[in-house]
Amino acid sequence: MQKLYGVDLLREPNVNKDLAFTTREREVYKLKGLLPAAIRSQELQVQIIMDNLRSINSDLGKYMFLRDLQDHNKRLFYRVLQVHTRELMPIVYTPIVGLACQKYSLIFKRPRGMFITINDAGRIFEILGNCGEPEIKAIVVTDGERILGLGDLGANGMGIPVGKMALYSAIAGIPPELTLPVTLDVGTNNQSLLDDPYYIGLKQRRATGPHYDQLVDEFMEAVVKRWGRSCLIQFEDFGNKNAFRLLSKYKKDYCTFNDDIQGTASVAVAGMLASFRKTNTKINQHRFLFLGAGEAALGIAHLLTMAMVENGMDEETANSQIWLIDSQGLVTQSRPGIRDDEHKWPFAKNVKNTKDLMEIVNLVQPSCLIGAAAVPGAFNESILKRMAELNKNPIIFALSNPTSKAECTAEQAYQHTDGRCVFASGSPFDNVVYKGQTFVPGQGNNAYIFPGVALAIMACQVHEIVDEVFLVAANALAEQVSKEDLNIGSVYPSLDNINEVSLLLAARVAEWFFNKGYANVRPEPDDKYLFLKSRLYDALYDGSNFTKHVEESHHAWHQHD
Repeated sequence: MQKLYGVDLLREPNVNKDLAFTTREREVYKLKGLLPAAIRSQELQVQIIMDNLRSINSDLGKYMFLRDLQDHNKRLFYRVLQVHTRELMPIVYTPIVGLACQKYSLIFKRPRGMFITINDAGRIFEILGNCGEPEIKAIVVTDGERILGLGDLGANGMGIPVGKMALYSAIAGIPPELTLPVTLDVGTNNQSLLDDPYYIGLKQRRATGPHYDQLVDEFMEAVVKRWGRSCLIQFEDFGNKNAFRLLSKYKKDYCTFNDDIQGTASVAVAGMLASFRKTNTKINQHRFLFLGAGEAALGIAHLLTMAMVENGMDEETANSQIWLIDSQGLVTQSRPGIRDDEHKWPFAKNVKNTKDLMEIVNLVQPSCLIGAAAVPGAFNESILKRMAELNKNPIIFALSNPTSKAECTAEQAYQHTDGRCVFASGSPFDNVVYKGQTFVPGQGNNAYIFPGVALAIMACQVHEIVDEVFLVAANALAEQVSKEDLNIGSVYPSLDNINEVSLLLAARVAEWFFNKGYANVRPEPDDKYLFLKSRLYDALYDGSNFTKHVEESHHAWHQHD
């Protein structure tokens, strides 16, 4: 970036500080007369932003306010997120980002990230050069086919990569200039969007087959050609069929993972591992029943198997402890074509098929009931009471997003299990007071996992991301759940500490990368925690930080490249 002065400096969000420019800076950078006399500290600016935000009545209005701040003053945006993570995460990401995606065409103002359409085939390498940053080290990409539990939102799904990238920087300290949100716009099968005059995406039916595959292939190849093999590509909210297929296709040849499959699995398993501490049980003692057998459920199921094997159980026995329910009912061995489904077949059971959840609960007698089907209210009073009859401390995970899709609320779970359940959800719920005890429900938010894992991947210049990484991350997260957290009913650390939680998790994953030979950074740093900490994005204002941005000092990320 060349030196900026005057109005050009105020219009550049990477370096703008608004009223925090000092008297000297106003002279040197020709800002005199362009700003009022007052000089504000960043701390005061954060307070003013929060006062403004809290005065906005609508969730969508709050989301738009923060997006405008990001477009205007990037460091203040990230500082606000860092200081008020617990309050703002539901706005920047789940659940309000779901509403923002539904309204994305209506509220679209300033483009963020890159939109690559099916019509751009043959030019993707060239187009990636238009992103505005010389070096990208991480990409979050979606094709918008399955946005949260909301379905096909096409190009409106860009809100997901944008939100994820904001959390990369706010939570894990990954410099935002190294990240790029991408939407592969291959059309949409959502008729309401095709009929919407405001819709920002391609108005055509979704491309499939070889045409679709060729676009994704070209995109992956173009990323590596432009930014190297260690550029992380995180897949997000692809349809179930494509999600598994593309992960299997690319994971050995690219630095890639699918957050809906692997990130969700990691955070869910972490919550379960913490739950077992609370119930004083071992993982191999449990029987798991999943309502849902899509990306999230299957990812969790496979990682649970890995965790049980790690604890001494053979794989076949571990799989026998896991039961799945999909749209056709209980996943059984007698189902036509089930042997051809490599993801579900290991968990198919030799029993009679049924769709009745109560009948299945009575058959399986699970100790852990996991919802990942986006069927609101599926865990009704009868189901929850039956779980409480079967278990002293039933484990209930209602993981579907957004909140409107949750299988039950925290209040329902505690009420119908007489306060004995261990509960976690995918979206946030308020504290629950039951019989004089205050429960603080844990939110199994992927943000506990993907920012820290990404930090380790990027810093270690990993070329291949194996499944074991997410079990390492799950264990690292579970170990950070304190006795105090468990005593108030939470199986996750406080969001107030998520920056330190993520850094410690990243250090554990980085250590594993070096031990297993996946890291490509030389020489190996002695202290992985300090190695990572030295590379974190600094959202604070100070003279050196400002000068660094304006005068292009080399970033720590390039010292080991």
